[in-house]
Amino acid sequence: MHLAEPDASGTGLVAMLLTGTFSRTLDDKKRLGLPKRIREQLENPEAVFVTPGPDQSLWLYSQPALERLAEKLDQSPATDAEARVFRRLYFAQTETVDLDGNGRILIPERLLEFAGLKHEVILIGVRDHLELWDAERWQQYMAQNAPRFDAVAEGAFQK
Repeated sequence: MHLAEPDASGTGLVAMLLTGTFSRTLDDKKRLGLPKRIREQLENPEAVFVTPGPDQSLWLYSQPALERLAEKLDQSPATDAEARVFRRLYFAQTETVDLDGNGRILIPERLLEFAGLKHEVILIGVRDHLELWDAERWQQYMAQNAPRFDAVAEGAFQK
């Protein structure tokens, strides 16, 4: 599974662009079906990594994308106490989950609890990873933040 593909020159890799919002449901066994388009973009992976994310969401990564994130985190010096704490907490809670023949992943119980996931969930593409949200919390997040889109966009492009 590659969340990157060769660039036009063939000399490097360009991150794949994951986008979209998908309303999903967890089945009784707490499995999430990944949309066909997402599975195809991920080149029909055998597994993905599920991690706790900010705002009480779960982040889903391919192995190459998680490795790129780890490389970024490794740029912090070993003497940076906050970076050490984050790396320990983050990677200790990251789980590898296999996709079954129907493109479903079983969300580990402790990550379900962390994210407060119930039956109705929202899966969103956020460039190099996917985020999984409880549907109600996602609606609250959108209601709170969507009106600020223009101001946030302006600030993001000034950095």
